[in-house]
Amino acid sequence: MSMLVEKLSAELKAAMLAKNAPRTAGLRMIRAAFIELEKEGKGEVTDERCIESLRRLKKQREDSVASYVSAKREDLAEVERAEMAIIDSFLPQLADEATTLLWVKEAIAASGATGPKEMGKAMGALMKAHKADVDGALARTIFARELGG
Repeated sequence: MSMLVEKLSAELKAAMLAKNAPRTAGLRMIRAAFIELEKEGKGEVTDERCIESLRRLKKQREDSVASYVSAKREDLAEVERAEMAIIDSFLPQLADEATTLLWVKEAIAASGATGPKEMGKAMGALMKAHKADVDGALARTIFARELGG
């Protein structure tokens, strides 16, 4: 069993005992996502698959926050931000900009990319080596700057 699944179970139990309803609801949402992974039938639920699922959940919350803010519903945006904070507590820390820049330069050198049209090849090399550790949006921005795109 995945370490994240075990951590989730322990934190869910603690939140329920503490009668912390918002945290319990957020943890149950994550638990539902992990159960979906089990039902997909693509083998064992690993930490890597859980992290991918958590990143999807976080992206959904970010999109919801943007929608709520544009609709002037700050109350609902705050609920989504609270859920994002819970999701973040299960995600590994992503590399900072300096580390990402170093990895981008390594990926460009390894792939031989020379211009913006070859960014996909270099991005593939970066993600293959550091997928769980790098923010894709930040990497894309740095690639564009480095390759002149």
